[in-house]
Amino acid sequence: MSPTPDTAHGAHAGAHAGVSGRLRLYSRLVYLPHTLFALPFALVGLVFASRERPLTLRVLTLAIVAFTAARFAAMAFNRLADRRLDAANPRTRDREIPSGKLHTGEVTGTVLVASAVFVTSAALLNRLALVLAPAALAWVFFYSYTKRFTALSHLVLGLGLAIAPVGASIALLGRFDPRFLWIAAAVALWVAGFDTIYSLQDLAFDKQAGIHSLPSRLGPRTALRLVSVAFAAVVTCLAGAGLAFGGGVFYWVAVTGVAVTLAYERSLVSEHDFSRVNRAFFTVNGWMSVGFAMLVIVDRVTAAPS
Repeated sequence: MSPTPDTAHGAHAGAHAGVSGRLRLYSRLVYLPHTLFALPFALVGLVFASRERPLTLRVLTLAIVAFTAARFAAMAFNRLADRRLDAANPRTRDREIPSGKLHTGEVTGTVLVASAVFVTSAALLNRLALVLAPAALAWVFFYSYTKRFTALSHLVLGLGLAIAPVGASIALLGRFDPRFLWIAAAVALWVAGFDTIYSLQDLAFDKQAGIHSLPSRLGPRTALRLVSVAFAAVVTCLAGAGLAFGGGVFYWVAVTGVAVTLAYERSLVSEHDFSRVNRAFFTVNGWMSVGFAMLVIVDRVTAAPS
């Protein structure tokens, strides 16, 4: 019996829903929208590097693909490494692997494919990018295990994302420029700070499971004081980058905006109230990074010769 138009349409719709549903699962697995947290800083690296060499569409595209693939691989690997911890934590037991929505085999395959895309993109950029690509992957994979033995895991994560602006500059210039360490340091300290804030919601579980985070090791009050110090250092590092690269008016407006935004983010949480952690982590950080990158781009365009 041949299928009727209705059954054929239903099968097609089901297949479409299956594919789109699978894509949504993978997007949630790696928090794909959160690429906006660090991708703007990779773009900032390209913008500053473009002062010395014109930025082409080819390099821009390959750099974005490389960054997105590396982050995809790192996040998927982190979910694999943490699958048993996620299953035991009431907040995370609904994640894709512990809930059975995705299996370890297919996530492992995703890590391998994303890693291959990253290395291939690096190879298409230049030799130095290719040489450094495996080390970058090794570092972001290493992070997934650090919470098991050190409270500095937040900083390890920050250093992983700090690779973005330095890697972006290498993608365009084909060499290392130490001035980009100012931006890298700012990213590392920013990420370490907001990751410490994010870990507050797992304070009880981390203590019970022996997970090393700053709040579980030092207590919320001391951890939040360290976040304040880290956020102040972020502004200092961005100011250093502005002096090193000769930032214009819009760049300093951007730095001022970062200072105000980080102060607001820090004010959203206290040692006794973690109810606004998600607003601090998801909303504020996204707006800050995007806004900073946009103003840096405006600063670069307005400073360019007419």
